[in-house]
Amino acid sequence: MGLIEESRQLIQDFVTPEIRSIDARLTAVEKRLESLEVRVDKNQAQTDKHFDSLETKTDRVQATLDTKIDKVQVTLDTKIDKVQTALETKMDRNHNQMMDAFHNTEKYNQLAERLARVESRLQNVV
Repeated sequence: MGLIEESRQLIQDFVTPEIRSIDARLTAVEKRLESLEVRVDKNQAQTDKHFDSLETKTDRVQATLDTKIDKVQVTLDTKIDKVQTALETKMDRNHNQMMDAFHNTEKYNQLAERLARVESRLQNVV
């Protein structure tokens, strides 16, 4: 039984301290890993907060732009309506003037025809 005892003693003298050393190093690595996980979680939370802040700012800017675009659209629509009304008024006025000129020309032609008939009768009478 001396060999078994010697083998146990050998394991206790050499292997057990190595196992304890490895266990201690593994424990240190696990603690370091936990520390890194905490830092990563903290950084992730900060990143999420930053992105949320950026999204809020972007939404606010978008809303402001939408409001400004709507105001400009209303202003442009108003100006276009005024110009359209002015053009329609001018077109109606020009149409009326043209129609008056046409009627005057028509009256002139009628008078010219009557004058020609009267002259013709006068020449026949003389």
